[in-house]
Amino acid sequence: MTTPSVDQPDPRATSSDAPGAVDPESLWSGPERAERRLVLLHGWGADADDLLDLGRELVDASVSLVALRAPWPHPAGVGRQWYDLQRPNWPELPESRVRLRERLLELGRSVPLEATALLGFSQGGAMALDVGCGDPAGSQGLPLASLIACSGYPHPGWTPRCPAGAVLITHGEQDPVVPFAASEALEQMLRAAGGTVQRLTFAGGHGIDPDLFPAMRAALDAGWS
Repeated sequence: MTTPSVDQPDPRATSSDAPGAVDPESLWSGPERAERRLVLLHGWGADADDLLDLGRELVDASVSLVALRAPWPHPAGVGRQWYDLQRPNWPELPESRVRLRERLLELGRSVPLEATALLGFSQGGAMALDVGCGDPAGSQGLPLASLIACSGYPHPGWTPRCPAGAVLITHGEQDPVVPFAASEALEQMLRAAGGTVQRLTFAGGHGIDPDLFPAMRAALDAGWS
């Protein structure tokens, strides 16, 4: 099982001709302008480089790969966070939601959102679902090609809208961090909203099972077809 790390970003992972090479809020791999793009959202206490290796496993070099960095420093002093899970009511969430949406719209200027897939892990998975499929403020979500949420969960008060592309959910049955029941709740909520949802489970904990990589690649390819 692949467990995302909490390492600091490695500047060697950036593409020298991409804006992300000098952008502290993202890391880039592959071409800046391409027909397809995969955007990665890391989990709590990780950083932008955390899912780059996974992204390279899932797509070829012709795909623009962008790993976004969460806006807030983690309280432990290492890594980043989309919001502080230890604070009541997660006060940073509304601003983080707006900032993520703006960043995705900006990326859509070089590769259309209709050709963009979004993948998030844990807290990043929750953010991907929130922004990609609508939020409590009434947004209708984004016209993404597809969305993958690994070990994610629904934010309190989140009301999903029907996603433009299919959603793939993965979750470990023995996850000690995000309860397995969160994936069941997500599937029910997205189906109730009229979305196309696939949920894959594995006998493991809080991570991403490499045995699911073929299904994840197939989901991405289907969204881009």
